[in-house]
Amino acid sequence: MLAIDRIRKTFHPNTVNEVRALTDVSLTLAPGSFLIVIGTNGSGKSTLLNAVAGTFFVDAGSIAIAGQTITHWPEHRRAGLIGRVFQDPFKGTAPTMSIAENLVLASRRGRRRGLRIAVNRAVKSELRDRVRSLNMGLEDRLENPIGSLSGGQRQALTLLMASWLKPELLLLDEHTAALDPKTADQVIRLTHDIIQRDRLTTLMVTHSMQQAVNLGDRIVMMHKGRILHDLQASERARVRPEDLLRRFEDVRRREQLDGSVAAMLEQAYI
Repeated sequence: MLAIDRIRKTFHPNTVNEVRALTDVSLTLAPGSFLIVIGTNGSGKSTLLNAVAGTFFVDAGSIAIAGQTITHWPEHRRAGLIGRVFQDPFKGTAPTMSIAENLVLASRRGRRRGLRIAVNRAVKSELRDRVRSLNMGLEDRLENPIGSLSGGQRQALTLLMASWLKPELLLLDEHTAALDPKTADQVIRLTHDIIQRDRLTTLMVTHSMQQAVNLGDRIVMMHKGRILHDLQASERARVRPEDLLRRFEDVRRREQLDGSVAAMLEQAYI
């Protein structure tokens, strides 16, 4: 379903601000798989997601979804294959438009849009049924501007919009990071239910080790633009939050040791 082959991305190349964000990253995701990507800040996890979404073009390598090579497709063209939920609850929607109008736009993602958004009685009935499944009482507020909702309500609706057409690939970019713990748990439950119900192939970036072990069937840990660990099958089934934290500590300890050795060698040659 998703095939990433040796992609590279360097920001500000050949300058003092050069950052090698992705280095020869390869990844294959089978249909219906739910991949969790973790890593420290600057590890490349969000860069990987943005590379797939088409936020920028990679410098080398290839990306394919559902057998179509999309490496050089612009972001708007990829939208026909990809649904995405951002970290910011106020991204990915038109805040001054109503809930109903936003949902209708989502239902036409990747298609040619006219100047008018048709929200007739039949359409409203379908919208109401789908929104009711969120269990947030929003089905009777379809005319409310989506910008007037709380962050949790808006994120739940954004999730509904992103999965409306059962995309070939669903991208979740730390989509609960800006929410309070109670609301985040509610959105995570909705995430799990929607992905399971529609059997969506999903790539989710998170900082939460608890979310990483509770969701998905595979965990990838990134560090300095590379895949450091890829936990699948029985290894994935046994992993606990403290196991993942231990792996992070091992990386930090190794880097500290490498830094100490480098300093010792530098002193030896002074």
